[in-house]
Amino acid sequence: MNNKNTVPSVVKDIGFTLLAEGKTIKVKADGYSMYPAIKPGSIIYIEPLDESTSLTPGDIIAWKRESGLVVHRLIRIASDERATLYITRGDSVVNEDQPVTSDQIAGRVFRIENPGLKPVIVSINQLKVINYRINRLRVWLILELKRIRRLLNNVFNPNLSKSIK
Repeated sequence: MNNKNTVPSVVKDIGFTLLAEGKTIKVKADGYSMYPAIKPGSIIYIEPLDESTSLTPGDIIAWKRESGLVVHRLIRIASDERATLYITRGDSVVNEDQPVTSDQIAGRVFRIENPGLKPVIVSINQLKVINYRINRLRVWLILELKRIRRLLNNVFNPNLSKSIK
């Protein structure tokens, strides 16, 4: 039973369980979907929700999917006769996520520690200043610069890049 997928699955389950038991968790961010509010490598603190918690657009929430947690900003709440739906979107993502229901929401982000910076208490008012296209362009530029840097390292230091791999 040396499956590479076992450890992430166990860690994901432990995180879900801790939040369900009312415990706060912290996780390391991976990816650029919430850039610049959350940078890759940031530590995100997620608090569980209870009956008294009221979510509002602008909150950054964590919701469950089979592969783990998604941490995106709540942009809209919609209701129909069956349920309340929560619509989220990453700050640098082109489209909204599929709506989630309250049972899929694991918690709310209340603190972010970006690498090398002071901890940030998450502000609900951040929703008003998000420019998705600018953020997406920033992410594209960052990723392209990283790609160019790798190519230049391979050209000017071919022996170094072979030893790193």
